[in-house]
Amino acid sequence: MTTLQTASSLIAIAQKTRQAASKLAVLSTEGKNQAIEAIAQALESARDKILQANIADCEAATADGIAKPLYKRLQLDEHKLRDAIAGVRDVGKLADPVGKVQIHREIDTGLILKRITCPLGVLGIIFEARPEAAIQIVSLAIKSGNGVILKGGKEAIRSCEAIVKAIKQGLSNTAVSPDVVQLLTTREETLELLNLDKYVDLIIPRGSNSFVRFVQENTRIPVLGHADGICHLYVDKAADIAKAVSITVDSKIQYPAACNAIETLLVHASIAPEFLPKVALALQENHVQLRGDERTRQILPQIHSATAADWETEYSDLILAIKIVDSLEEAIAHINEYGSRHTEAIVTEDLAAAESFLGLVNAAGVYHNCSTRFADGFRYGFGAEVGISTQQMPPRGPVGLEGLVTYKYQMTGDAHIVATYTGANAKSFTHRDLG
Repeated sequence: MTTLQTASSLIAIAQKTRQAASKLAVLSTEGKNQAIEAIAQALESARDKILQANIADCEAATADGIAKPLYKRLQLDEHKLRDAIAGVRDVGKLADPVGKVQIHREIDTGLILKRITCPLGVLGIIFEARPEAAIQIVSLAIKSGNGVILKGGKEAIRSCEAIVKAIKQGLSNTAVSPDVVQLLTTREETLELLNLDKYVDLIIPRGSNSFVRFVQENTRIPVLGHADGICHLYVDKAADIAKAVSITVDSKIQYPAACNAIETLLVHASIAPEFLPKVALALQENHVQLRGDERTRQILPQIHSATAADWETEYSDLILAIKIVDSLEEAIAHINEYGSRHTEAIVTEDLAAAESFLGLVNAAGVYHNCSTRFADGFRYGFGAEVGISTQQMPPRGPVGLEGLVTYKYQMTGDAHIVATYTGANAKSFTHRDLG
């Protein structure tokens, strides 16, 4: 297919999606929840086909020499699928984010202003590997009244096709048109999707930092996402060592390919001689390769040397860089210099130090005495997430339903005109909130 044909075909798909989304936007909460439950049931019915498709994807990806972190994201076993379906049902239980009255104000007698939440319109979701992302995103899109155009990576094409087929079958007997969900399968379509600013309201990329940057640099459509997941854990001089070891191990090894796994461990110099041998043993028992600065290697001489590049690298693997610092201030400065504003954590029993860290570290998530792996929409009670945003402007952090709606101002009057409120005899506004 030529580029022109691809663009023409994709415009037709986007128009169809927008038309279906406009009907979804005004659907009742009950109608949306019935559609979400129908999706959950359809995915359960298609479980074996989805898992078989994923096995085929994994075999093909292995033959193509897929990178280990990407392979882990690609794998969809029965537990991941079960959790994803549970996430669909959790979204169904959440409050409807559409139609909420945020402002209800009398401007003057008989002139009433409301600010009401409404869907964004059509979402373009581009993701590498991780096929269960399609399940999370569709359920959130429908609950928030949005259409969605999905573009999975080529390594997950069979899995995504099986998932979207099941979703469309589930929707076919509901008030939500199956056209509200579309799946693209070629690289050419990705490039054309980025040009559809007339039809697509938000692009959400999920994948490697180079991939996300490519998306951000090649579209006029607003992009919600994060490029890097360089997360830190700082072990303060007042840390409980047992807690620090447990939190470090979980933050690194629980799922090292995740964007909220730590890549750098910062350790206060006064606690380092006691803490580092213990945490190194625990990490190495879990096959983590350690890289340390010069001071760390004086305590752990057997580990690799860290270079300047290690402080700005997202390994997404069982590799951890370690640096000794002399103060809380130095740790915060390092994090603000090298962190990606994703998730940062401190282990300390000193509440003043914790408060300083939480207040001064610039990140979407700042944690005290817990694993960075908690940075997740499902764990936050959002039901699921469409992605994690590290931008300063909201939405920030794991983005659930609230990040998929905007608002509009509605005003109702009775022949009110602005001229009444201007000039020598201008009438005053009442500006009275009605609750």
